[in-house]
Amino acid sequence: MRTPRVFLVARCVRGLESALGTEVLRTHSATIDRIGHREVGFRVTDDDIAPRLRTADDVFLPAHRRPDIGPHKSDLPELASLAREFDLADLARDRRTLGGPSGFGDGIEISASFLGRRTYNRYDIEDTVGRVLAERAGLPYHSRRHGEAPPPGHSGWRLTLDGTDATLLLRLGRRPAHRRAYKNATIPGTLHPPVAAAMAQAAELRPGQRVLDPCCGAGTLLIEAHHTAPGTTLLGFDLDPAARRAARENAGRLPVTVRRGDAGALPLADRSVDRVLCNPPWGAQVDASGRLAGHPERWWHELARVLTDEGRAVVLLPDASSLAHALTVGLSPVHVQRLSLFGSRPLLIHLERRVLAPPKGRGELRDQPPVAAAEPRRTRRSR
Repeated sequence: MRTPRVFLVARCVRGLESALGTEVLRTHSATIDRIGHREVGFRVTDDDIAPRLRTADDVFLPAHRRPDIGPHKSDLPELASLAREFDLADLARDRRTLGGPSGFGDGIEISASFLGRRTYNRYDIEDTVGRVLAERAGLPYHSRRHGEAPPPGHSGWRLTLDGTDATLLLRLGRRPAHRRAYKNATIPGTLHPPVAAAMAQAAELRPGQRVLDPCCGAGTLLIEAHHTAPGTTLLGFDLDPAARRAARENAGRLPVTVRRGDAGALPLADRSVDRVLCNPPWGAQVDASGRLAGHPERWWHELARVLTDEGRAVVLLPDASSLAHALTVGLSPVHVQRLSLFGSRPLLIHLERRVLAPPKGRGELRDQPPVAAAEPRRTRRSR
């Protein structure tokens, strides 16, 4: 039996730590060491390819760790040991073995972060360590101090100072894990792919299910749904022609159907959708249009109408204020998770249809207003 040996660190959006940990375990090729703030530490065997984690922003190989330094600029030279006291050849071998590129590319670039008050900034930290790394590797160093993006082909390093430890890590891949090859077209409000992947995984998709995004934008949720569960039927609607073009370009030859449609009046039959994945336009980055403009509650009525009795919706909302509408149409939140995403703090919410038993001794329809509201076409008058 092989013994787990190589330690890796996967970083993620704040709030997705448990989703990332679950994805690591589902690979059946890794064991978790720890789950912390925005990261999961795990181990793989030395002859395994590192798993591709769709909920991760990035995956790193630890290079070295030492006690954190003091808060004064005069303490900075102590950080140079991080770049000196590890074997570059061993690190390069582990990176290659786990599926990463050979060597350290065409140069060195490093991104640093720290906790606590200090008299130096992140660029002082990066330059202190990056220049030593570049000298050891015989490669040029790119400083971020002047805001210029690093040239393509540079190996990405990360340095964290948390008040206890200073940790240096090397990116496993050529580019950050959150950058998707399919993301060729984008529009305002497009969803961060690892968040879309977490939503798709939370929906417990299965082949043969019909999956809907009623406000599909650039198609990120539907594309991540395909990679999560190939064999699903994927359908997206949007009123914006630029969004539909972006979604079709990103999906390419994937089995994703994108049509013009109003999320407030979906051209779908009742109870015809198994799963809904959506980041609705509640005005944070994109304003609602069509029948949702001024009447966002229509969105909830349409979700309740098209979902099957066993259906589930996984949505990203800016806050909980609109959940009252969900309850009135028979959709109940069963899980709520707060995320921290580019300065905002949205809620990732799982909803399921609420099935109410009729009260004893009373008519079936008379005392079930939530279900009746979810089925406006099946009122007593229509029968």
